Amino acid sequence: AEYMGKGMPHKVYHGKTGTVYNVTQHAVGVKVNKRVNNRLIEKSINVRIEHVRPSKCRQDFLARVKRNDELRKKAKEEGTFVQLRRQPEQPRKAHTVKASGEHAPIFLMPVEYELVA
Repeated sequence: AEYMGKGMPHKVYHGKTGTVYNVTQHAVGVKVNKRVNNRLIEKSINVRIEHVRPSKCRQDFLARVKRNDELRKKAKEEGTFVQLRRQPEQPRKAHTVKASGEHAPIFLMPVEYELVA
């Protein structure tokens, strides 16, 4: 086996998000889901703290909650309705494409087939 460095997680776990369940002086125990064929197995790995960083996935949610509370408070004072739910990306607006000058369509003709004997 090659030397991987102290407390370095196996390549399968690089970039994975998990839950810390144990803390020691130099390392943390993390529960991570590992995909094996068609199922997920919860694995417990011990990793040194140099190889772990906090997840940022919740920051956007907390910022949205804070912004929604402010918008709700402002709308309540004004007595208006405000849309707080996220909307999926809507289709783009209709527009006319101008095909003239440099963007004019190029008409291609098929090359006539020649029989070579």
